[in-house]
Parts: sequence; C-alpha cells; structure tokens
Amino acid sequence: MTRRQSQFRPCIDLHGGVVKQIVGGTLDLTADGEGNAPRENFVATKPPSYYAELYKKNGLTGGHVIKLGPGNDESAREAVGTWKGGLQIGGGITPANAKEWLDAGAEKVIVTSALFPGGKFKEDVLKELCASVGKERLVVDISCRKRESGWIVAMNGWKTLTDMTVNAESIKVMEAYCSELLIHAADVEGLCQGIDEELVQRLGEWVSIPCTYAGGAKELGDLALVDRLSNGKVDLTFGSSLDIFGGNGVKFDDLVAEDKKAKEASKA
Repeated sequence: MTRRQSQFRPCIDLHGGVVKQIVGGTLDLTADGEGNAPRENFVATKPPSYYAELYKKNGLTGGHVIKLGPGNDESAREAVGTWKGGLQIGGGITPANAKEWLDAGAEKVIVTSALFPGGKFKEDVLKELCASVGKERLVVDISCRKRESGWIVAMNGWKTLTDMTVNAESIKVMEAYCSELLIHAADVEGLCQGIDEELVQRLGEWVSIPCTYAGGAKELGDLALVDRLSNGKVDLTFGSSLDIFGGNGVKFDDLVAEDKKAKEASKA
C-alpha cells in the first residue's frame, strides 16, 4: 500500500484587514505605535476573496485564514464566504464565537489563545469548544518558539510563551478533542531561510491526526523534505517565498502541480 505523501496547505494571513506576509517574531498585537509595527514581507493589493478563489480553483483544500489582531473580521468573512466549506479560520476564536464562523462558511475553526488564559493551559476550554462545534470541525494551533527546554507554545501573535511544551504528551491531549493540528514555527516564520527540520521530524513521530506545519519554507523541494522527515504525516504551508505573495523562491503553479502529484500518489 502506498503511504500518504505530504501536501501543500495554502494560507491567507490578515493584518489590519489586508492580506499580508509578516515575519512571525516581529508581530505585536498590542502595539498601536508606528515604531512597533511588524516587519512585512508582503502587503497585497488584491482582496482576500482573490486568494480564496485561487485556492478553490486549484483544489487546494485545508487552507487556513488567520486573523492577526483586530480589524480583520470583515476580510475574514469575505475569504470564508468566497469558498464556503473550503477554508479554516483562526485568530480570536472562542467558545462564544466559534459557531458564528462556521455559519459564515468556514470549514473548521482554529483555536490557540482561548485555551491559555493567563498563559496557562485550560483543558476545560478545549472540552467546551469540542462540545460546541464538534471534534471534526475543530483545529488546535500549538504554534511555538524554540527554547532550551524544547518548543514552547506561544500565543498573542507568538509573543507570549505559555506553560505548554510541544511534545508527544501534549499533542496526545490535544488530539483527543480536535481533528487537526496547526503548528507555526514562529522563530523561522516569514524568514524564507528553511524549515525547522527537527520539529517537523518530531511531529512526524508524535502526531496521529492531520497536521500542518508553517514556517520558513523557501523552495519547492521543501515539500519533499517535509514528506521525508515526517514520513508523509505532516503537510506544509508556503507563505513569503511564494510568487503570489511577492516571493521569488517558489512559483505557485509549480507548487500546485507538485501538490497534485502528491495527492494522486497518496490515493494509489
């Protein structure tokens, strides 16, 4: 039997209501002064619906729309409404508003910060979300930063470290309540200098449900690299390196073709 191959998961990152690509470690969601603005690799002139329609046209499923801070709700609704049932939504998702986003057209909701009030993991919140929307429509984002003790889950624009380490045990806890995991490696996010290979390899060992890794992808060959490191258990997001986001490392059409081959091989 042919094993599953890692696939491409698209993204739409929203900041200030605009599609952008941001260097992850520079995002400050509490800032309102110009001096604290994040480093931007790309600011779109096209609306969120353009990217949603592009992904829909090319059959790129499981993509995520991430609201980076306030002022993004209208743009996010435009994206998920353009491809109803085709995109996941994250950023400020809570038990109180999760169903609202599913009703707006999102395939699934992605949650991080709500699970860590005061930076401490509360399993009861995860249970509540799971009961509210259903395990199949819930994605847990355990995006992280590398420290000596391991990869620590980070929230609030990856600025606040929580009390959770990304490891086999914490992933097992999360998997009991959700259908997918999303992991941004915040230290390499937006830098186009390569993925965190060690993290991808570990995720391949730890996860038992669909998992998407984001951060640092710089060339087409990174998809095959993630496939090899994770044994096909982890999918990959490309952002700043993509030509549709102003990058020069990867052509979108080439990536679509590579992804199509991976999907066909996985079905064989």
